[in-house]
Amino acid sequence: MTETITLNDGNRIPAVGFGVFQIPADGSTYTAVKEALEVGYRHIDTAQAYFNEKEVGQAIKDSGIPRDEIFVTSKLWIQDYAYETAKATIDATLEKMGLDYLDLYLLHQPYGKV
Repeated sequence: MTETITLNDGNRIPAVGFGVFQIPADGSTYTAVKEALEVGYRHIDTAQAYFNEKEVGQAIKDSGIPRDEIFVTSKLWIQDYAYETAKATIDATLEKMGLDYLDLYLLHQPYGKV
């Protein structure tokens, strides 16, 4: 069983996650995420700026693990911090990943166009 941390709102986040920064979107991300899930990772961390969200989503789908057992984090890049742009970007991320929701969505860096 994956060790988790309970957040102040009662949600639980796996204590250890698998990040996909700098893994190319040439099939490598898909393979890495699929294998990470097979060995027990249940937190996958990606970002719009990594350009590999589609492969992350496909690996999650193909893993056979119920979506509610996988904690998915993505991040909003700095040029998209404006309200309307952020909403559109979140929708684009969900579409690319083929997911209905993200468990955590972060600002990638603490500055930018607001």
